[in-house]
Amino acid sequence: MAAASAQAASLSAEQAKVVLAEVIQAFSAPENAVRMDEARDNACNDMGKMLQFVLPVATQIQQEVIKAYGFSCDGEGVLKFARLVKSYEAQDPEIASLSGKLKALFLPPMTLPPHGPASGGSVAAS
Repeated sequence: MAAASAQAASLSAEQAKVVLAEVIQAFSAPENAVRMDEARDNACNDMGKMLQFVLPVATQIQQEVIKAYGFSCDGEGVLKFARLVKSYEAQDPEIASLSGKLKALFLPPMTLPPHGPASGGSVAAS
């Protein structure tokens, strides 16, 4: 299996597209959709709780797919896959699009907090 792990880092852009598509498809599988919905319900749109409940489920779903392509079945494997995808994003608009779709499946849309005195930020006056 060590040979498969060595090959994982050398997925071509085309192979990365296939794996990304499979990962996205895995999120729509009924059992995974239920798992993600439950995790989102538990998180209640709280970013800290998203990291606690949603991210581990999303990581497990990805692990189930990418292990077939030689990535280790742990958080490190997901990180290696993410880095590989990131390396192709600038070169390939389709990979960038697929990567964005994947992130949207488990990361809430980012809204910037309001700035000003009410936001709790303090500005030192000098």
